[in-house]
Amino acid sequence: MSSISSSHQGPNVVVTVPVKASFKAQMLQAREDAIVEAVNRLLAEKGFDLMTVDQVAAEVGIAKASLYKHFPSKEDLAAAAMVRVLARAKTMLAGLPADAAPIDQLKAVVRWMMRLQLAGEMPSLPSQNSSLRANLMANRAYLDGLLQVSDQIGGWIEAAQGNGSLNPVLPPILLLYTVYSRACDPVLEFMKSSGLYSDEEIVELLVTTCFDGLRNSSS
Repeated sequence: MSSISSSHQGPNVVVTVPVKASFKAQMLQAREDAIVEAVNRLLAEKGFDLMTVDQVAAEVGIAKASLYKHFPSKEDLAAAAMVRVLARAKTMLAGLPADAAPIDQLKAVVRWMMRLQLAGEMPSLPSQNSSLRANLMANRAYLDGLLQVSDQIGGWIEAAQGNGSLNPVLPPILLLYTVYSRACDPVLEFMKSSGLYSDEEIVELLVTTCFDGLRNSSS
């Protein structure tokens, strides 16, 4: 929110008075939020390649020309969805108990990612798409958010390797990518479609395989 400063109460006192956004600005922001929410949902359901700008406009109930006033390309739409997810991730990370063990922090992150995917709220982007990648790399909000989230998760990975909770021989970058890959794990959908397990049971089963592997612990 914008603000202005005033010094009516003396030379050493600064009063910050919030400037309320105009009704038009509020409406534009509400429309933009609705667009990003629709993109997030369509990316989770269809993926980037199958999602179209026409579908996004139809979801929001606006003309495609109006949508382009907010986001000039399909790649910009995807980038906005990723910025939104990273903002949610930062909020989630900030809410984790600071005194928890690093391995428990990592498990909490993985659980959050998988729950988001099972709820149909995790955008799905292709790993190989040059125009999308170029757009993401040029998006400062995306890069800053990704760096903040990666630094925090990476710190827990190094701490967990240091105390023996994770294999210290494995490259930390491999473990970071392993954590991130849980956000698009196809096993979640396979397990859910079987109808044999609840969402929480699926999450816990995959957390076990992610951190404990497939080896029989009694052997």
